[in-house]
Amino acid sequence: MSQNIDRPLNILLVRPHSHLRVARNLQSFLHLEPLELEIVAGGIPDGENIVILDIALEKDPVLFFEQKVREFNPDIIGFTCYSNQAAIVKDLSTRAKSILPGVITIAGGIHPTIIPNDFTGTSLDLIVRGEGGTAFTGIVARYRGGESLASGNAVIAVTDPAFAELTALKPPPFPPVEEIPRPRRNLLDRSKYFSVWTSPDKNNRLETMYPNIATIRTSTGCAFDCNFCVVHHMMNGKYLQRTPEDVVDEIAGIQEEYIYFVDDETFLNHNRLTRIAELLKERGIKKKYVSWARVDTIVSHPELFRLWKEVGLHIVYVGLEAMDESRLKDYGKRTTVDMNWQAIKILRDTGILLHASLMVDPGFSVQDFRNLEKVIIDLIPAEVSFTVFSPSPGTDLAKKHKDDYIVDPYLYYDCMHTILPTKLPLTLFYAHFAKLYRIGWQHNPLRRNKVKVPFREIIRSIVNGTKYIISMRNIYKDYPPELR
Repeated sequence: MSQNIDRPLNILLVRPHSHLRVARNLQSFLHLEPLELEIVAGGIPDGENIVILDIALEKDPVLFFEQKVREFNPDIIGFTCYSNQAAIVKDLSTRAKSILPGVITIAGGIHPTIIPNDFTGTSLDLIVRGEGGTAFTGIVARYRGGESLASGNAVIAVTDPAFAELTALKPPPFPPVEEIPRPRRNLLDRSKYFSVWTSPDKNNRLETMYPNIATIRTSTGCAFDCNFCVVHHMMNGKYLQRTPEDVVDEIAGIQEEYIYFVDDETFLNHNRLTRIAELLKERGIKKKYVSWARVDTIVSHPELFRLWKEVGLHIVYVGLEAMDESRLKDYGKRTTVDMNWQAIKILRDTGILLHASLMVDPGFSVQDFRNLEKVIIDLIPAEVSFTVFSPSPGTDLAKKHKDDYIVDPYLYYDCMHTILPTKLPLTLFYAHFAKLYRIGWQHNPLRRNKVKVPFREIIRSIVNGTKYIISMRNIYKDYPPELR
């Protein structure tokens, strides 16, 4: 950059789409706001023109993106990027530059943070590693001042001769949590963001199965190091927490009644979460919450979840992962089957709906799948979902398996597509995988508890559920023919 700019900047922040059909079908049950982009927008000074573009919602996302680039004429385009979106982000950057050769394109998020060298030689100008909210604030200031946009190993120019050396460094430290911007929630059509909801009211009724829902991040990182998870690598093992007062202030300002905690591990610090609940009670804030929690946290602090039930916690997602000791040990969960059952009982006794997440191993036999089918029945009534064991890009486990991948480990990384060889043929593997979802759907809490649901939403859920299960059954079609 060579000169100061004295006009408002046009800044386009983009959530990319997914090329995988399963991910697109999942959006009929869950589509959360792009909180990471709202946080980035929160750090951009007033006076700039900011547009957040969620092209994941569009029928033709590439065409929609190109049209917006032509209409908005952005100075800067920032992409958030998961590993399975990396190829899409590279393509969108190239398309943007073919329309506006002078536009600055930037990629941030998990993939640029963990696998920054994947962007070597691409059309992107910058990659952001670590917290994007504070980094983008600096980028905009330097752009406006005509300065070089790069900054250390947090904001790296792709054309930098030292790119390889800079990207080989560990991710930069995260800034203090009080420096991370508050999200700007007024830049999107909030009616588009929802989550399926199966926790009924006291009369065993649901006003809606698909309420509009907001998200909030009260902490970043996790104190644990499960071997399939990338979080502790991104954060260099750090766990950063916002103050209870700051969290409750943000909750108070959220317009939606339903709130989804998107922390990596919300309840890890039970003292902090106790204080947040107390403040919610003191201030009379009444919302309905859904969150993730670890098994050992639930078992160690059942009183915490009883308190949170009082202030509106309805649904807890729990990564049970497996119901046999050997697999729990292999996954580095530091939990046991007995602890899993204890956590399940605590949530049931507290009146909190359990959403159990279980993991399918690529090495599963037919009998392994049948054993998991029995687990589903034992868990009733509960929501259940399944993922396929996949080493997260950038983890030690991913490096260990680097010679085992049957497909591009980035492009197919969604924890539904196996990236490792399966014991069963892919067609049979995914036939059994889809059956798990079908059994779970047939025994979901709404059916088992005979919850009264608006008829139009019953039809919607049946249609969406059927499409989703069929897409599970057909996942094998996403692979090259020689692998099927």
